[in-house]
Amino acid sequence: MATLADIGVAAALNILSALIFLLAFAILRLQPLNDRVYFPKWYLMGLRNDPLKSGGFVKKVVNLDWKAYIRFLNWVPAALKMPELELIDHAGLDSAVYLRIYLLGLKIFIPITLLAFAVLAPVNWTNKTLKKSGFTYSAIDKISISNVPLGSERFWAHILMAYASTVWTCYVLQKEYAKVADMRLQFLASAERRPDQFTVLVRNVPPDTDESVSESVEHFFLVNTDHYLTNQVVYNANKLAKLVKEKNSKQNWLDYYNLKYSRNKSKRPMMKTRFLGLCGEKVDAINHQTAEVERLSKEIAAERERVKNDPKSIMPVAFVSFKTRWAAAICAQTQQTRNPTLWLTDWAPEPRDVYWKNLAIPYVYLTVRRLIIGVAFFFLTFFFMIPITFVQTLASIEGIRKIAPFLKVIIDISFVKSFIQGFLPGIALKIFLIVLPRILMLMSKFEGWGSISALERKAASKYYIFNFVNVFLGSIIAGAAFDQLNTFIHQSANEIPKTIGVAIPMKATFFITYTMVDGWAGVAGEILRLKPLILFHLKNFFLVKTERDREKAMDAGSLNFNTGEPQIQLYFLLGLVYAIVTPFLLPFILVFFALAYFVFRHQIINVYHQEYESGAAFWPDVHGRIIFALVFSQISLLGLLSTKRAAQSAPFLIALPVLTLSFHYFCKGRYEPAFTRYPLQFLWMKITV
Repeated sequence: MATLADIGVAAALNILSALIFLLAFAILRLQPLNDRVYFPKWYLMGLRNDPLKSGGFVKKVVNLDWKAYIRFLNWVPAALKMPELELIDHAGLDSAVYLRIYLLGLKIFIPITLLAFAVLAPVNWTNKTLKKSGFTYSAIDKISISNVPLGSERFWAHILMAYASTVWTCYVLQKEYAKVADMRLQFLASAERRPDQFTVLVRNVPPDTDESVSESVEHFFLVNTDHYLTNQVVYNANKLAKLVKEKNSKQNWLDYYNLKYSRNKSKRPMMKTRFLGLCGEKVDAINHQTAEVERLSKEIAAERERVKNDPKSIMPVAFVSFKTRWAAAICAQTQQTRNPTLWLTDWAPEPRDVYWKNLAIPYVYLTVRRLIIGVAFFFLTFFFMIPITFVQTLASIEGIRKIAPFLKVIIDISFVKSFIQGFLPGIALKIFLIVLPRILMLMSKFEGWGSISALERKAASKYYIFNFVNVFLGSIIAGAAFDQLNTFIHQSANEIPKTIGVAIPMKATFFITYTMVDGWAGVAGEILRLKPLILFHLKNFFLVKTERDREKAMDAGSLNFNTGEPQIQLYFLLGLVYAIVTPFLLPFILVFFALAYFVFRHQIINVYHQEYESGAAFWPDVHGRIIFALVFSQISLLGLLSTKRAAQSAPFLIALPVLTLSFHYFCKGRYEPAFTRYPLQFLWMKITV
């Protein structure tokens, strides 16, 4: 079990790591050679000039302005300087609202932290229960509820704190939900004219032997001749997409060789035709690539005609456009026929948001696919706990002693022992979860969701469930089983629930180390962009041939909602669960929210280039997960107090989950429609726009 000294060592290591990352970023961002790595968004918007195109060789590589190094921390105020409305215009509503999740964490946990340390810390600390119990414990556990004796009247303080934190959290959530809903409606109402605002996605068009899909769609919607405009049937053109991609690659090579020839017209560029240009016949590069582009253009034209005329390539899906937003809203938000499984309509995603591959999946297959993924995800979640528990066991003093007893002399050294107990478990868990997001995204794609935003939201839901079961519950269960193994063996069966109740708050030390590794050093590492930095220079040296290549090499990235939001939600869960149980965890979570807000605000302004804009459609998921964390914290506290013989006070907690769920359903009915429907009142105002 990690002690206060171990936490101190872990904190020192993570603070040092974070400072090194931030200092390295502050220096590297000043170098002209790295300008496209740390400011790619401005290049993609065409608002920044490349410093490598002017000045001498040394000035192109190193910033020689010594004054810039004095002001190397000016990125912090610069990240806060841009107002929210300007940020929305600059990066979109999704990015602005995503940042509000971090602010929401600060709004919730700053008052709770102050109240917990003012009320609960003295109540817990001034007891000697753990000292008399014989359990393994640390100084941190003395601040926890575990140090309060059985049946104590002091549990009333924890119950009052639970009510206070619940009321405050619900108040902040309601205000934020109302604010974000209003921001979304204003954003949609003020948006410029775009095709997707007038377009509806129609799926499961019934087959007709006498008409094509396009004709069926047109005849179906021409009933409202004053509103219907046109339709575009969806084709299964995946082969065509591959040909277009290949042609773009050949065109890029052609541009490169033309550029090379324009710089030295005394010699025509040559190339080999086989295996990446390393072997085969040597030919004129410009002529060869020109011939390849012409060949692919003909193949693309032929494939396009084949797709149009092949009934098997025509999917029962169409984008239907109307003359007004009002007509599109009526169509998207109503049932079209008596049979609710036919002519299914929904708002069309914006062009950047469409995931074209999944539109080719027949609608009848979607239910089966989602059932398969549901079963697969269940087994993935629960069987993944076995290797995670194994890795967590190895990343402990006892585990290393069992696997490698010859290292006993080394691990008994004070600093090494503190490093293993205070740092290694958190980093081991983080490394083990690296491949998970890719697996979950593949699962969501297999389910058949038709937009990138929907894919990311579904993958985020899976990631959150996985984190809850494996990272949170798995760590607690593993902690109870291994840390208190000796006590489990030598006690009667009716004492085991009490031991588990005491062991839950004792696992706070692990989550403190995990927060520091993932939430401190991990967030600071995000701003350094070490991987994109290395890859950019490698690509720039070996692969970049044209400006188009250079833009691709920048790899601006995006917020990655499917991984970022579930990680944030884990900290909401930890904060709400441990606020009453072990308040010592709260300051570490506050540091995460504050640091992450600074870092990601900078990244959104200067780096990330979002793939799509959903108008903050993800906020109901954010709200729902915080509510789940709040209810779970209340139920876990109720279970914990039931093992502490708090028969008089514990029943007063029963009302909390009921009140919280009632609040959730109120918010769901009051604010969620703004994220699933579009008010016709706004559309009447814009009907002539």
